[in-house]
Amino acid sequence: MSERTTVRLPQELLDQAKRKAVAEGRTLTSLIEQGLRLVVARKSEPPPARHNDPPISKANGGLAPGINWENLSWLVQEMDDLEYAERMKRFE
Repeated sequence: MSERTTVRLPQELLDQAKRKAVAEGRTLTSLIEQGLRLVVARKSEPPPARHNDPPISKANGGLAPGINWENLSWLVQEMDDLEYAERMKRFE
């Protein structure tokens, strides 16, 4: 059994949806229903990986005592990669 509901949409999106429904020879309701079914059926994406930042010293703002940069070469490489990516964004 179908149920009525009210949905607030941006006017531009609603206009586009109406045009698409007419072009496909279907109702706006069927278009919205199909879209919702696709979204609901899609598996949710895993949350982005969190960075595991090294401990920071509260005294001087640097790495906490006992942290050796040689043991964190993976972090140095990741920081270099991020810096490179940021520089490349300027050229897009």
